[in-house]
Amino acid sequence: MGATGTTGTALLHSLRALDVPVRALTRTPNRLPGTAGPHDPHVEVRYADAGDPDSLRTAFAGADQLFLAMANSPAQVELETRVIDIAAHSGIRHIVKLSAPAAEPTSPVAVSRGHHAVEEHLRASGLTGTVLRPYAFMQNLLRLAPTVAQGLVLGAMRDAPCNYIDCRDIGDVAAAVLTRRHLAGGTYTLTGPEAVSHPNLAARLTALTGRRIQYVDLPPDELRANLVHQAAMPAWLADHVVEIQQLAVARPESPTTTVTDILGRRPRTLDAFLDEHRSHFG
Repeated sequence: MGATGTTGTALLHSLRALDVPVRALTRTPNRLPGTAGPHDPHVEVRYADAGDPDSLRTAFAGADQLFLAMANSPAQVELETRVIDIAAHSGIRHIVKLSAPAAEPTSPVAVSRGHHAVEEHLRASGLTGTVLRPYAFMQNLLRLAPTVAQGLVLGAMRDAPCNYIDCRDIGDVAAAVLTRRHLAGGTYTLTGPEAVSHPNLAARLTALTGRRIQYVDLPPDELRANLVHQAAMPAWLADHVVEIQQLAVARPESPTTTVTDILGRRPRTLDAFLDEHRSHFG
């Protein structure tokens, strides 16, 4: 599920590279990215909407594993638990859930508390459940382009290190846990090879663009207001961004070796990602 999302797209690419038959589920089949389509022998595209139980039953028929990735939203717990219940009744035996760090019942991050609730529901379902807990997506850094164009990176993280991971590495790990039975049932925290602070990120963008990019550390309430009023971000999402940045300050982040342990190679680096998208930052 979520075949048109950033991680779902990466997983679809990884599974196609392995010649694994896959059913790509999306609310917008006509927007499925890449070369997957009706003439791809390995990819079957189906409509599915977590708000439409009948579409889920039809989409799950005959499948035995499910990758569950849904965009964060206030309705996420309700929708994902419904998906798990319908999957269990449809014959699916293994679900790989895309979760989040700090998925704890008392997490200061509301979205992470929601992910914990879904993880617990998955554990109680009787299915084999594998949980992926990736840190910040490198792909989300592309959203900084408008402020980088103004010479700024805004945040509320002081000089706290932040773990980043390329979604393509998440896709490769997800493909591994779906195709190697001994990996099923684990909980995997995923990061890139290094944790990078916002001041250091600004320095790397300076070197990349040849223009001075400055990190401006804002009080949390000011960052939230900027995200809502300048970036037109929904209030709940602005809260989430501020909460995860404040969590990084309270709990300094450091990289794990999980990607290397599973894939036998180092994860993609932040410098390589930024260089790949050099033109995006001008």
